[in-house]
Amino acid sequence: MKRGTQLKFRQLLIITMVWMVLGFVIAVYDHLVLSTTFSFGPTEEYSFGLSAMRNMMGGLIGALLGGSALVFFINVKYRDKPYGYTIITVSLFFIFVMVVITSVMGAIIVPVQTGKPLSDPTSQAALKAFVMDSYPLKNALVWSIIVATTQLLLQVSSKFGQDTFWNIIRGKYNTPKEERRIFMFLDLNSSTTIAEQLGDGTYHALLQDFFADITDPIVNNKGNIYQYVGDEVVVAWEFKEGTENAQCLRCFFDMKLGIIKKKQKYLERYGLIPSFKAGIHCGKVVAGEVGIIKRDITYSGDVLNTTSRIQDLCKELHVEVLASTDLLNELPLGDEYKAEPVGSIRLRGKTREISLSTLKPVEAHLAVS
Repeated sequence: MKRGTQLKFRQLLIITMVWMVLGFVIAVYDHLVLSTTFSFGPTEEYSFGLSAMRNMMGGLIGALLGGSALVFFINVKYRDKPYGYTIITVSLFFIFVMVVITSVMGAIIVPVQTGKPLSDPTSQAALKAFVMDSYPLKNALVWSIIVATTQLLLQVSSKFGQDTFWNIIRGKYNTPKEERRIFMFLDLNSSTTIAEQLGDGTYHALLQDFFADITDPIVNNKGNIYQYVGDEVVVAWEFKEGTENAQCLRCFFDMKLGIIKKKQKYLERYGLIPSFKAGIHCGKVVAGEVGIIKRDITYSGDVLNTTSRIQDLCKELHVEVLASTDLLNELPLGDEYKAEPVGSIRLRGKTREISLSTLKPVEAHLAVS
């Protein structure tokens, strides 16, 4: 299973658990309201157990239907749309989900309350009263807020990146930590010329399409998008994940293959196929949370400057990807990739030379050049 799909299932699991807990909290709240001096109290048919089951089952069914729609459809199909647009789509689907949940819950609960099958006239009358009761309307109002908040959090998670968002929530980097990481600096080729040819608006649309199309290969290869800088994207890996199966290298060639597969789209829209170059390096960085009004997790260390300089050399050496020997010594290249040394080079602004190699896929199905 691809990592992107795994992350979606993890999101769905979290939504399911949270919505079921919220269902129980709603049942407790209703019980407390019925127990106040301002209430006439519960009816004879009321049961806290049935109320809790009804709300938790509603949360479960809602998560399986509505949560799945949010994670696997709406936030994939409309991921380039504004939040307001997705809310409208979510709201329309939510109405459908509430109708389904009310019908299903009625079919389950009414026979329990009446002690008779659903085909019995008594149960049918009770089902009609169940559906027409104001209780589903109250729940619709409450759950509409929950669904809208869930969608907002999914959008925020997408904006920050899932790992970054959860690390901020749990305060992992509230105190700076030293880590060993792999970085890839990826830059669009001939960006200035392309921008002049297309104009600012069309060029921006090209960047949007390009960044969107390389996202899945990055996620599926366990990378995290650290930041976008103009026409450049910086990808980071935890060292263990980046070296496993040479994911940091595989990511580059998967991105290249993905763009080539969509070359017709780029030719029709922009009259060109975007190409790019990348520098890859590893080393120790200090990761820490910064900012007050706008929080983010940043990395500081010489490895970032070095990786940027390596990427700059790609144009000078006429290669599409360069990686440091320090990194390549840690990667299981196997028979998939061939490293061609370009020598030890003193990078701009550095006093120490660094050994670099360019890489090419060996197997025919990876040879996308």
